[in-house]
Amino acid sequence: MKIFNSILNFVVLLSLFMSSAIAADLRFWTTEHQPARMAKQKAMAEAYQSKTGISVEVIPVEEKDLGTRATAAYAAGDLPDVIYHTLQYVLPWAEAGILDSESATDVVYELGKKTFGYGALKMAGFGGGYAAVPVDGWTQMVVYRKDLFLANGLQPPTSYENIVTAIKKLHNPPNMYGFVAATKVDENFMSQVLEHVLLANGVNPVNNEGKIQIDDQKLSESLKFYRTIAKASPPGDLYWKQSRELYFAGKAAMIIWSPFIMDELAGLRDSAPPTINSDPKSRELASKTDFITRFSGPSNPDGAAWGDIRYFGITSDADTVKAMDFVKFCMDDGYMNTLAIAPEGKFPVRKGNLSDSEKFVKGWAKLPVGVDRKAPLTELYGADVINNIVAGLETANRWGVREGQLSMASKIINSQVFNRRVREYIDGVRSLSETVRLIKSDLNRI
Repeated sequence: MKIFNSILNFVVLLSLFMSSAIAADLRFWTTEHQPARMAKQKAMAEAYQSKTGISVEVIPVEEKDLGTRATAAYAAGDLPDVIYHTLQYVLPWAEAGILDSESATDVVYELGKKTFGYGALKMAGFGGGYAAVPVDGWTQMVVYRKDLFLANGLQPPTSYENIVTAIKKLHNPPNMYGFVAATKVDENFMSQVLEHVLLANGVNPVNNEGKIQIDDQKLSESLKFYRTIAKASPPGDLYWKQSRELYFAGKAAMIIWSPFIMDELAGLRDSAPPTINSDPKSRELASKTDFITRFSGPSNPDGAAWGDIRYFGITSDADTVKAMDFVKFCMDDGYMNTLAIAPEGKFPVRKGNLSDSEKFVKGWAKLPVGVDRKAPLTELYGADVINNIVAGLETANRWGVREGQLSMASKIINSQVFNRRVREYIDGVRSLSETVRLIKSDLNRI
């Protein structure tokens, strides 16, 4: 029996030794869980280990499960060292103690605060520093036919005024629609487009205290503009599908879309080919297209961009020194590999480093994009186009983020109050002033 116990104890000790021997130095949660993207992240971890000797376990977490898993892990004192996460968790996690904002702030300053996009940093502002380190992002864009604008002497669609002027000149249905707006009330696409349009004119429905606070004039101007672009659209319930189809067919002068349209425009994705001519692989439409990320309304001349930013969060349970070093590697020496995971949707929030202020933008633009065929963005679009879409991250914004009221803003968006009331206004159900009054009344009940 003593011999058996001795053997058993030896086996237990050996197993514990082997477990500790193979355990990684750092644990990294990522929402980029698709197989191809996981492979690229594991390769990054291996490159980091080769350079530093520090091993990293890359752990996939579905975005829908991230909040509950992080909360449970925090309660158990078992958070990973670093989490790649969405904007919605930045401030709530910092306030809850899940994130180590001091470490994130140190990383930002060590890499160079001025090398980061202003908007991406501001949305992570917390306690005089930063709750997390901005990694990448994308901005919603006004996609437009630059050839038609040039031929008709039109200014780019950088403002409400310029867009309305272009509609008056180019709208000629059914051959050409001046715009394809989002009008399908139950689609999140309409919520995104509306928020972008309202932000452009300085409309933000929630203040720092979590109370509804809307300027009647700004909201009225925005609703009148949205009605104008909706009236320049085909009839029916429109969302991303129709806007892309009509633009690809050469029947729309302007749409609002995400940058994921950029490779499709150039005929690199068989499931969504341009139909402007008989060649589904043609780059003709891409050559005739330009993008505006930030546009303005009459009450907000500086304008705004609607941005979706992702962050590296260093957790309160982290091996702080190693976690900071890993994040710095991913944002500097390994930054091109970070962006290469999905370059068409990962704009660099760091344009460059302290020695070359444009290093990462130039490198990112050469990364191949596409699905069925691959090509670098520099082969598809000019340097001015690329620089313009990256610049949008400098003024990227979302409702409730800067006010620390993202939760309240999310409730407002999910309620679809704006979608419903704006669609009713477009359809002539009620007047502009009555629509403004009803929107405010509805929001105050949320």
